[in-house]
Amino acid sequence: MKLSTIRTALREIRLSPAKTLGQNFLHDQNLARWIVDQAQITPDDYVVEIGPGLGALTRLVLEKGAHVLAIEKDARLAEFLRAHFRHERLEILNMDALKFDSRSLFAHRTVKLLGNLPYNISSALLLRFLEQPNPISLSLLMLQKEMAARLSASPSTHDYGALTLRVQLHHHVKYLRTVSATVFFPRPEVGSAVVRILPRDPLELPQRHDPLLLKLIRAGFSQRRKQLRKLVRQHINDWDTVSRRLNIAANARAEELSLLQWIALANSIAPPPRPETRVTMDEHFPIVDKNDRLLRHASRSEVHGNNLRHRAVHILIFSQVGDVYLQQRSRWKDRHPLKWDSSAAGHVAAGETYDDTAQRELKEELGVLVNLQKIAKLPASQKTDQEFVWLYRGVTSGDVVPDKSEIEQGTFMPPTVIDGWISARPQDFAPGFLECWKTYRRKTRSRSEAQTFSHHNGARPSD
Repeated sequence: MKLSTIRTALREIRLSPAKTLGQNFLHDQNLARWIVDQAQITPDDYVVEIGPGLGALTRLVLEKGAHVLAIEKDARLAEFLRAHFRHERLEILNMDALKFDSRSLFAHRTVKLLGNLPYNISSALLLRFLEQPNPISLSLLMLQKEMAARLSASPSTHDYGALTLRVQLHHHVKYLRTVSATVFFPRPEVGSAVVRILPRDPLELPQRHDPLLLKLIRAGFSQRRKQLRKLVRQHINDWDTVSRRLNIAANARAEELSLLQWIALANSIAPPPRPETRVTMDEHFPIVDKNDRLLRHASRSEVHGNNLRHRAVHILIFSQVGDVYLQQRSRWKDRHPLKWDSSAAGHVAAGETYDDTAQRELKEELGVLVNLQKIAKLPASQKTDQEFVWLYRGVTSGDVVPDKSEIEQGTFMPPTVIDGWISARPQDFAPGFLECWKTYRRKTRSRSEAQTFSHHNGARPSD
């Protein structure tokens, strides 16, 4: 978009750019094309653009054939976009991006994030859109130069800090280029830069307890010039022994530790649990016939190795507002590791009833006990891994405490979001859960739940 066009458009809508909203409009068309090219947009992409302004990037993304969700806080700019971009592949949200519920994005197969983020709230926006879990496969963002340097920093540099580690814990960040203030109208008072953010493979880093790790990092960077031994003493009593074992200098400061060293430090305090493989494989389950009648008992290894019919339970735990807790199966699971699954699930052990197992699994995996309602019984089939499954439903008013030896992570999701996620990427889920969810929705779907989540967010097409 040319500078003269920007000036004309702003006069047309009677808008004086507001510094508080980060309203600096890009007028370098070559840079705009370069940014969109770096995002490698395809017609299969669902692109979320934060702060589209007058549409300098929006137009180019639409030309690539992608669907665009433009989130614009200023009502005048949102109306300008609706008037000048009448396109079936463009949705415009007039709202604060900090209030957007990014869980709705799970309904799309390939999600990318673009934007010239308002510099005064860029860290808050980043953390909101990058919080785990999220479906964004690539983020290409214009940021204040100092922020870009912090996100992409390496250990033992001035820019390396708590925000660096928090973002890099789940993402790779690359500083692509510095951007001159002269390409914006009005010119910002600070330098800008473009970064690319890609999600890490979940298995790239060791298992750890993220809340503890982040708490440790915050403590370590609370006073950058102090030695770590003084800042983490409430977590680590014998610093000399721990630091020597982890090959960390006794007088190290927070900025000198790599992400892997921070993880090792956290794991020295609370080693991540790992299931006892021998004990697990020696568990004995009832083997049943096609009518779920007991034949004999066999070990887990024999049951799974020979695909024998057996019994299991799946439990869907709802919050007070109707969201469903999903768990991501542990990386150590012998079947479907890191796939998303029911709130809690497990095999019926020898001597147990289905009801006994449901309460036991709920307590073991989530640390809660609630009244459970039986929903349906699923027949044993290849889709359920030859399990007869009783499906239960319960509601909790408190927090769940996931067992880290069983669960990699967990989150509450609205049922309609789960529907969309399954439709877009069924490969993200354990097969048994897909069958259970299909059964649950068939039996309990209500008219109110059938409203789409995008309508809940207030989106409407540009035309």
